[in-house]
Amino acid sequence: MSNAIKEISDANIAYAATFDDDKKNLGLPAVRRFAILTCMDARLDPAKFAGLSEGDAHIIRNAGGRASDDAIRSLIISYKLFGTKELFVIHHTHCGMELFTDNIMGDLLESSLESVIMTDEGFKEVGTSAGSPEGKYIKWLTIDNQVNSLIEDVHRIRTHPLVPASIAIYGYIYDVKSGKLIEVPEATSLANAES
Repeated sequence: MSNAIKEISDANIAYAATFDDDKKNLGLPAVRRFAILTCMDARLDPAKFAGLSEGDAHIIRNAGGRASDDAIRSLIISYKLFGTKELFVIHHTHCGMELFTDNIMGDLLESSLESVIMTDEGFKEVGTSAGSPEGKYIKWLTIDNQVNSLIEDVHRIRTHPLVPASIAIYGYIYDVKSGKLIEVPEATSLANAES
């Protein structure tokens, strides 16, 4: 058994032992009627930085917290079926999505499907297995400027034909060095001016 399996299993046993009636009776809609789209980065804990408990909000996570087709699909389900009224798009400082481009990722995957190592010069291929050219055909939604990517994602959601103007959208950047959420007024005002 791997360490991760044991750690998760032990943690779940302890968690389940404290699972009370309030948690057992939570419904599907988010109690606070908002959703957060943010990055999968392990340094971000939306429950902590946004003061959430189980059942409070829908959390949509992916690499970079980007407004991908799948993230928008989840948002549409959240509002259409479960009554979400607001969306917070939260990118963050020092994001791994700033460290590569579509071309770099495509080249790395073409070389090998194994994990790379990070060096001062960038990513270094150490794998010996065969790669695949398929990575060159994926838009990885990398980030070269946090504010610009946040504004782009808010705009993409706001102008999506299946997202109604009644959904308020806010744009923030989480600072991984301070734990602070910093509003990007250009993103929030763009989202709500277009509605």
